[in-house]
Amino acid sequence: MLKKLLASKSQLIVPGVYDALSSHIASQCGFEALYMSGFAVAGSLLAKPDIGLVTASEMTGRARQVVEAAHGVPVIADGDNGYGGEHNVSRLVQGYESAGVQCIQLEDQVSPKRCGHMNNKQVVQLDEAVSKIMAAVKSRSSDDFLIMARTDARATHDFTEALRRGGAFLEAGADILFVEAPQSIEEMKQITASFPGTPLVANMVEEGKTPELTAGELADLGYQIILRPVSALLAAAKSLEVSYQALRKTSQLEDTQPRFSFSGFNEMVGLGEFDQE
Repeated sequence: MLKKLLASKSQLIVPGVYDALSSHIASQCGFEALYMSGFAVAGSLLAKPDIGLVTASEMTGRARQVVEAAHGVPVIADGDNGYGGEHNVSRLVQGYESAGVQCIQLEDQVSPKRCGHMNNKQVVQLDEAVSKIMAAVKSRSSDDFLIMARTDARATHDFTEALRRGGAFLEAGADILFVEAPQSIEEMKQITASFPGTPLVANMVEEGKTPELTAGELADLGYQIILRPVSALLAAAKSLEVSYQALRKTSQLEDTQPRFSFSGFNEMVGLGEFDQE
């Protein structure tokens, strides 16, 4: 259970997943928690950027598939900005909790939202953002279902406003704090100094706005949850491109192209279990 993992104070490296297959493989690799990334779902489901195009029902359906394929590994699911007002947030929380998700991430952006490491973001007024966090807390059926509150105000206002919003979200009942896209190690240090004892998120995005640090460096700074939301998606998408280019050019994969064997893939997805029935 994610709540117990966080209580242990151990650091969690949490990879981004986006469908049943990625969730299945990540869980087999031994991760203690997984993150269903909105960026990755938008890319894999729609082949579109993370600009608010995926619906709440699509995310809830995908969350159910991800949880089932995770084989008991706790799943944190991106809830974007809740897809509307307080009532929408409540429905999303209930849907995710019913799907077996153990934590929802909610952010303070306007609709349509944008990926946290894109430009031209906007956030709602603080009172509206707080009301959504309060609605999420009120709507969950168990406090084992955690609320991760994210603010994007560092980009839209300034670092001081981001810290102010973080404090307000914790007062509203959030369990985990996610200050998105700090732009220096000094800012990252200020976040951990400002919220001692709070589980904090470091979002490590390739070529993103935040310095890309190692797990050890982030542990020294005081970050317990290390998200790698798009790493696997970027690698998988490039592998698809390389594979299709090779097939188009020569009708077969390059010898150096990493891949499962046909039998290895069937073994990985559990064909043997079905054959024994």
